[in-house]
Amino acid sequence: MIDNTRTIHWLGAGLASVPGIRRIIAKDYRICLWERDLRKAEEATKGLEGNFDIRMASDDDLAAVIAPGDILVSMLPASMHVKYAKLCLAKKAHFVSSSYISPEMADLDAKARQEGLTFINEVGLDPGIDHLLAHLLLDDYRNSPYFDPENDHDFQSYCGGFPAIANDFKYKFSWSPLGVLKALKSPAQAISDGKVVQIDKPWHAVKDYFVETAGSVEKFQSYPNRDSLPFMHHYGFDESWSVKQFVRGTLRLDGWAEAWKDIFDTIDTTEADEVEEKLGLLSDRLWSDHAYDLGEFDRVVLCVELKVSRDGITLWHKSKSIDSLGTRHSSAMARLVSITVSLATEAILKGELEAGVQAAPSDPSVIRSWIEKIAELGDLVHHTDHCMQARIIAAE
Repeated sequence: MIDNTRTIHWLGAGLASVPGIRRIIAKDYRICLWERDLRKAEEATKGLEGNFDIRMASDDDLAAVIAPGDILVSMLPASMHVKYAKLCLAKKAHFVSSSYISPEMADLDAKARQEGLTFINEVGLDPGIDHLLAHLLLDDYRNSPYFDPENDHDFQSYCGGFPAIANDFKYKFSWSPLGVLKALKSPAQAISDGKVVQIDKPWHAVKDYFVETAGSVEKFQSYPNRDSLPFMHHYGFDESWSVKQFVRGTLRLDGWAEAWKDIFDTIDTTEADEVEEKLGLLSDRLWSDHAYDLGEFDRVVLCVELKVSRDGITLWHKSKSIDSLGTRHSSAMARLVSITVSLATEAILKGELEAGVQAAPSDPSVIRSWIEKIAELGDLVHHTDHCMQARIIAAE
């Protein structure tokens, strides 16, 4: 039975929100869309009938109507999430976002638990689906006969979105390029050859990475992104394990690093006090030259991989990947991000998540149900046993 005693307050009805909004409405949950540009909200709900209404975004109006037990979904910039999470605390409502958990968000954990409220974040694509696949991968390994903390472990997780038909620039932008430029200026941290490494300039760490897609192997480029180390504990890597490599990063089309060389030079020579102005100007030019054209399809590739070895011999090696294309109804990026957000929202309504500030769920049974629902929309997870492939090839 659908619970319509509580309202889902969805903030932001831009393109990245549309598939999730439409799924919530189709399931007949009660949803209120808050958007400054009402045309976006009207377009997002075009042709639908359901238990929804559209309101002009206003913090005062939202605070006046949000009720205990309601769910607030923020698809706004990450810098605004904490403000709305604090509103949820005051109103005894739940909170959902697809963004990384900031230190300020983590500080709300004790209060959220005390009130019995779920504040779930990192439930988009990356972060989000990558977490789900990593947890499934580790569950597969722990339940295999090869599980042994003394093995050497090599974990890699890469995700990227790019045009379905590659252009010379090897990339296109769905929104302002400034975020991508700032991310490239931010250092990263990972484990390589068993040691913690600092990567001050991510483009210096670009390497080839191969993913099996549609039955064939395709070469991409990858580089580390952000600080990978906190996710070791999140994914279940114990401190006693021997870890030779652990990296979460970004995936790009083959040739991307070469096509972006001039951009890297600009980022490299931009001082801290010049970022907004200098990179802002570059962002404007890139948006003008390399935004997606109307009706142009995008592509998303995500691959999570774990290789386990002992004395140089590979014992267990599996990966889980997604290779999705945009359609005339939605981009692949928007679909994968917002559908996962909608699943987290639905899980709160059904009481399937614990109280407190948290990232995407780690329970394999919950994850598998989410993956099945994502697959219903055509985004299939591909499971590859690389050791099995090697044995088949050797036998041939």
